[in-house]
Amino acid sequence: MSLADSPAAPEVPVRGRPRSEAVERAIVEGVMKLLEEGVPLAELSIERIARTAGVGKATIYRRWSGKEALFVDVIRTAEPPDPLLPGTSMRDDLVALLEQLRRRGLMTRSSVLLHNVYAQMKSSPKIWAAYHGTVVEPRRRLQVEVLRRGQAGGELRADVDVELLSDLFVGPMLLRTVMRPDADLPEGLSEQIVDALLEGLRPVSSPAA
Repeated sequence: MSLADSPAAPEVPVRGRPRSEAVERAIVEGVMKLLEEGVPLAELSIERIARTAGVGKATIYRRWSGKEALFVDVIRTAEPPDPLLPGTSMRDDLVALLEQLRRRGLMTRSSVLLHNVYAQMKSSPKIWAAYHGTVVEPRRRLQVEVLRRGQAGGELRADVDVELLSDLFVGPMLLRTVMRPDADLPEGLSEQIVDALLEGLRPVSSPAA
């Protein structure tokens, strides 16, 4: 996968200092270019990235605290964007969250580069910790918050542990995207998972959706 497939970068003015967005994009694309050339994450130094992007090391350090933070932004650029929750119901919000995970799985399967980056990232404790703290954990907190709102609104039984439920909703999709690379990820899978679980988790007095 290449960032060349994403929307075109803003044009850099001929005179004056380039816009911050253009500089940051050049740095991110520099990292992606090196990865496409087969350079392992462990061998990507700030100096090498700066040289490839045509900027100074200080320019990178003004925007990122180090390689780990930069790599997280590179990966987030390649991933599907975080969803905008519809807010119409707990069910709809859960579907939106799972759909992002399904699309991420499809992108990982279709991109050898992205697949390799994930594998390398997990073998680097610092990079994985940065990715987990910046990306994974906030997504999990958001899902737990959606479930809490569902409990408060009567869409979900009040006697269930929302932390456990969060794992139950995400588990089937993670199984298919991570542990079963041969499994189908069809459209409608997110709705199917959410509806199957909600069937047994609604309050007894709540009418079926």
